[in-house]
Amino acid sequence: MEVSLERECSALGGLFHQIILDMKNGTPLWEDFVAKATKLHTCLRATLQAIAAYLDAFQKIADAATNARGKRNTANTLS
Repeated sequence: MEVSLERECSALGGLFHQIILDMKNGTPLWEDFVAKATKLHTCLRATLQAIAAYLDAFQKIADAATNARGKRNTANTLS
């Protein structure tokens, strides 16, 4: 019984050691993943800000065309 218990403890110790080694080896991968995700987040935020600025500029053009009544019928085309 004591030999069996010793083998099980040894097996669990080896398993625990292997899990710790896997976690140590995986840390750089996770750090790289988080760094890339942060960069992606920053780029997406910048893209959304650029799109919003573009749409605001286009809205100003549409508003100017709406306010220029009688010159041409471009207001209906842009809005």
